[in-house]
Amino acid sequence: MAKIFSSSKENGEYWISISDMMSGLMMIFLFISISYMISVIREKDKIKEIAVTYNRLQNDLYEDLYNEFKNDLQKWDATINRQTLSVRFESPDVLFKLGSSQLENKFKEILEDFFPRYIKILMSEKYKSDIEEIRIEGHTSSDWATQCPPDVAYFNNMQLSQDRTRSVLEYVLTLPSIADHKDWLKKYLTANGLSSSKLIFLPDGREDKDKSRRVEFRVKTNAEKRIVKIINEAE
Repeated sequence: MAKIFSSSKENGEYWISISDMMSGLMMIFLFISISYMISVIREKDKIKEIAVTYNRLQNDLYEDLYNEFKNDLQKWDATINRQTLSVRFESPDVLFKLGSSQLENKFKEILEDFFPRYIKILMSEKYKSDIEEIRIEGHTSSDWATQCPPDVAYFNNMQLSQDRTRSVLEYVLTLPSIADHKDWLKKYLTANGLSSSKLIFLPDGREDKDKSRRVEFRVKTNAEKRIVKIINEAE
């Protein structure tokens, strides 16, 4: 009889131990699940912060540029792209003579009006610390003055587009109205000839040769660096 009770007692202690172990495992799984949920929430918050940081800077700068130049864009035959923050001058006859890198007088007048106002926005306290590069980009069509292989036309247009952007850079840096900012501009203002690498196309897929011949002022911000910083701090 004593053996029966002893065996029953041992079995009870055994099942109690199993029950305690299962309870412990459940707590561990619950802890892991909660930790995972917290990690997911933090990841979502991090992604949201990154998106907000990037979009706020891009949108604010676009709005300030558009509000400053909206009354001039039509007479300049210019546009402002929200995604790339590019101010694009699209009238090739106004910019340069065909095959020439010498600025037309009309384009000089436009630059004298546009560039000081443009730089005033970029150098404001709101954006100055976020500027990584101010790019003057020269673009051409795929054509060249004489019939020649596509590669030769590309290389010739590369030289032409580089000469044109250098002409623009030299002109704006000699404007009396930006003399006080010249040292800062030399650090951030660059001339970039891109030949026919970024053509503009018509709706039917054909090259728009006139629109492809253009000059763009495009600002690059350090939003990417700020995003990397947010990611590193969150890890």
